[in-house]
Amino acid sequence: MIVKRASRSFLLSAALTRAGLALLRANPPGGAARWERENHAGRSVGLHAGPAAALGAAGAVARVCPGAGLAVLAAGVCGAYDDVAGDHRRGFRAHLRALRDGEVTSGAVKLFGISAAGLVAGALMKERLPDKVLAGVVIAGAAHFVNLVDVRPGRAAGAVLALGAPGLLREGPAAGLSAAAMGAAAAVLPDDVGERAMIGDTGAHALGAALGAAVVAGNRRAGLLAHAVAVVAAAVHGDRVSAWVRAL
Repeated sequence: MIVKRASRSFLLSAALTRAGLALLRANPPGGAARWERENHAGRSVGLHAGPAAALGAAGAVARVCPGAGLAVLAAGVCGAYDDVAGDHRRGFRAHLRALRDGEVTSGAVKLFGISAAGLVAGALMKERLPDKVLAGVVIAGAAHFVNLVDVRPGRAAGAVLALGAPGLLREGPAAGLSAAAMGAAAAVLPDDVGERAMIGDTGAHALGAALGAAVVAGNRRAGLLAHAVAVVAAAVHGDRVSAWVRAL
């Protein structure tokens, strides 16, 4: 039964993502030029995969856990704002300093927007206050972590597939949520690796939030605490994490 539910979530997420990708490519809002970006190698790639993955993952996640689906969608929206606004400052400190000086950067929007969405989802998924807070940290932190590793083609989607796989063996909604994250990641991976598209902040944050929701569903307080420590440590050493992944 667990395998059947997980298979349905995986296939639904993948199908929604591929359908969204095809639709956005055929009819790009605002014209094709608005969706073109230059990747690390100087090649022109499309941003269609990001919104497609965000919507695909959010739809499949919401089928399992509506609150988590809203968090995934919110993470994607915050990431989309950063993709459009294009603030190149890196690290939370830089964005918080700008905020202190009266400038609201796209990074600050992501920081507070995704954190708030994670806390709301955590509050809906867990019963006790400490667990609600830890769940929010895990969801928001996972969204940030996947964005940290999105420094080369296929790294972020590959990380979601690798980190989500153990969740397929969990009881309850965790398997379905893991499968939903993995389905969207698998759907965009060929175009991402082939440098025909990039998932951008939109896709990376959404996939990360979906992965975080799966972790929350499959763990009690001790597991939540361990994962919260891990994602916070990754955020603190974000530049090192990105540099390590870039060097792989």
